[in-house]
Amino acid sequence: EAVDLTTDVDGLVIQQRSRLPEDIYAKLRANGLKQIATRTAGFDMINIKKANANGLTVTNVPAYSPRSVAEFALMQIFRLLRKSYRFDHQVAQNDYRWFSDEQSVEIHTATIGIIGVGRIGGTLAKLLKALGATVLGYDTNPRTDLDGIVQFVSKDELLKRADVVSLHVDLNPTSKGLLTTKDFALMKPTAGLVNASRGPVVNTADLVDALKNGTIAAAALDTFEGEETVAADRREKGLDDQPLVKELHAMNNVILTPHIAFFTNLAVQNMVDFSLDDTLAILNGKQSSHEIKL
Repeated sequence: EAVDLTTDVDGLVIQQRSRLPEDIYAKLRANGLKQIATRTAGFDMINIKKANANGLTVTNVPAYSPRSVAEFALMQIFRLLRKSYRFDHQVAQNDYRWFSDEQSVEIHTATIGIIGVGRIGGTLAKLLKALGATVLGYDTNPRTDLDGIVQFVSKDELLKRADVVSLHVDLNPTSKGLLTTKDFALMKPTAGLVNASRGPVVNTADLVDALKNGTIAAAALDTFEGEETVAADRREKGLDDQPLVKELHAMNNVILTPHIAFFTNLAVQNMVDFSLDDTLAILNGKQSSHEIKL
């Protein structure tokens, strides 16, 4: 039905959770569509090759507000270091005690590992460095402009040394399943994981095992495998049909949020403005620096 609405439409702007099925591109082109703009930096919801093969130009918004996601990741890093998840769980049960193993780490004494040091990861690195943290980075293209801020190391070394690992990578065939059981085994048993990138970057079943058996201490997940299936009001339906998500939800060492790291007033305004500007530019025969080609 939604495809029928694109008849006589030149451009289509989609949001974060809009996934385009494989058979839609030819239909969109047949309806006269020329361009698809996603209001996000990630574009894994679009088959770029199929879109291009059907004459559709695709654009994204690679820098709507790196600061919004970086600040959110920083907040989650603080929550993991200060073990707020444990106190949240206790206080919710009217237990106001505190225990010796709940002593926390001050950020200027911590080592934080960032996997994916692009716009968002680089912004986070600068925030962490300003707070006195030691910042390790792993990226296939290490940035020389972050000399003195980030120490680039191998992924294995980063996992071994970091008190918290924060993920900021695109979802692609290389990054899918980037962290599995063997990677968690390298981490400190006191370490935490932040994922504010894409859910499938982490193997959820392996993460659940690592959290249950004490391989790592905790995780703050703004995105996780299967999130698109629970992106709705689940108060009545529950999570029985999504056992891994249900298990994460029940764990007192997991902080779950509904993919809202980007959700600030400035970021949302930029996402709307930039995507519409790109659409108008392309439909007027101009080029966009945000065009995606594979």
